[in-house]
Amino acid sequence: MNREFNLIITIYFVRIYKVLTSVVQMASIGRIVSVLFMFIALYTNSVVWMILFLITLQIAAAFYMPALQSIIPMIAKEQDLITLNAWQMNARTISRIIGTAAAGFMLSFFELKWLYIISFIVYIVMFVITSLLQLDEVTNATVTNKEKGNFKEVLPMVKEHPMVLMTLVLMLIPTLFLGSFNLVIMKISEMHQSTTISGLLYTVEGIGFMLGAAGLKIIADRVQMGTLLFTLAFIIGSMELLLLLADIKLFALVAFGVFGFTVGCFFPTTMVIFQKQVPKQFHGRFFSFRNMIDSVVFQVVLLSTGMMLDVIGLSGMGLVFGIISLSLTTTFLFYSKKKKVVMHAL
Repeated sequence: MNREFNLIITIYFVRIYKVLTSVVQMASIGRIVSVLFMFIALYTNSVVWMILFLITLQIAAAFYMPALQSIIPMIAKEQDLITLNAWQMNARTISRIIGTAAAGFMLSFFELKWLYIISFIVYIVMFVITSLLQLDEVTNATVTNKEKGNFKEVLPMVKEHPMVLMTLVLMLIPTLFLGSFNLVIMKISEMHQSTTISGLLYTVEGIGFMLGAAGLKIIADRVQMGTLLFTLAFIIGSMELLLLLADIKLFALVAFGVFGFTVGCFFPTTMVIFQKQVPKQFHGRFFSFRNMIDSVVFQVVLLSTGMMLDVIGLSGMGLVFGIISLSLTTTFLFYSKKKKVVMHAL
């Protein structure tokens, strides 16, 4: 009886999987459902439904991004990975800027519900578009079968690939700056007693980020991937140290502009390393694991930043972050040269 019941349940879920076809589609459905929760929240004026909207939206995003990062190597040639990852990050940045501006413009003329009606329509269109996405199932059949392994297998895999482990740790360096980003801008604006400088800092960082992502392909064609990774990490650490001079407007703008450009190069570079070095059967689990680490580290950095700004000030925080970043970069650089990790890995 139990065996027959299990068989029926299995067939039922297989049919559901065939209808949804992919994690990306399931994430798209999650976004559609989340907007429905928001409609209920607006109709009932209920905070509970609004919280459900936020939770569902975040859960959908938690599935969507790892799936997207796993799909990119399947649809792009290896030599095009750096370009595609860079433009994907640029597209996300531009969409956030345009989306924020468009939302502000719409709220000036329309009620809030129309903003979510348009979002609902866009999410449905995205679901339809992703339904048309066809991957080479024959080529990736072995990968699909191996993906059924345990999530705990990710850590042993990371230990077996030193370049992946080093890149994961080096991602802490830009996170130190990004996690403290808004608080640092508020502190600099307070130091200069000017709200204008905060807008300038956001602007130069955003422009720098997009220029970095756009020009990464040119740089990557001339510099080895491992060398590029450590160079970018060293520059980011130096920009964190430059916050010691944030009381001078020019140095503050330079720090944020150069940081934006460097991060625009850094994240696509790390993504390509992961996509090349992590075995394909681990892609889904690994990118989920990486996103979890990013979320936890980001929150820890955010809390630490608030404490340090109150205790040791902006200069002291910049010094601490700079020393941590440069120490990590130097340590792994010597380790990679000693073990010849970069030479063999990339």
